[in-house]
Amino acid sequence: MRKSTFFSDFKAFIAKGNVIDLAVGVVVGGAFKDIVNALVNNIIMPLVGLITGGKNISDLKYVIKEAVVDAEGVIVEAENAILYGDFIQKIIDFLIIAFCIFCVLRVMMKLKSLTEKKEEPAPEPEVPAEPVETTDDILKDIRELLKK
Repeated sequence: MRKSTFFSDFKAFIAKGNVIDLAVGVVVGGAFKDIVNALVNNIIMPLVGLITGGKNISDLKYVIKEAVVDAEGVIVEAENAILYGDFIQKIIDFLIIAFCIFCVLRVMMKLKSLTEKKEEPAPEPEVPAEPVETTDDILKDIRELLKK
């Protein structure tokens, strides 16, 4: 048995062509993420902002300790806060991206199933079964034999 090495495994991986598919997926996924982020940030979140009274959700926070500012307006001690609005924004982004990917994959699978149905061979015509012999047929055969 030949001992496999890291480089021979890597060479086999590249030779399979999966690297190209992976690279295309990463590039398309990055572009798709930018499109969905633009949709969320420029269309959906302003509408959500109307519901929340004009506030940007990503700016929501719980202040633990206020910032300390001196008389000249210089910050002496920074504010300490829990930025839960940004977390909510990321959850919304994720859900919208996941929903969009689900929709795209669903359409692709439906198209694939339609093309597979078109490529299926036509079913073979059914061979008619032999007629079943009834009691009347048997009696007629017996009568014919008796006549002979």
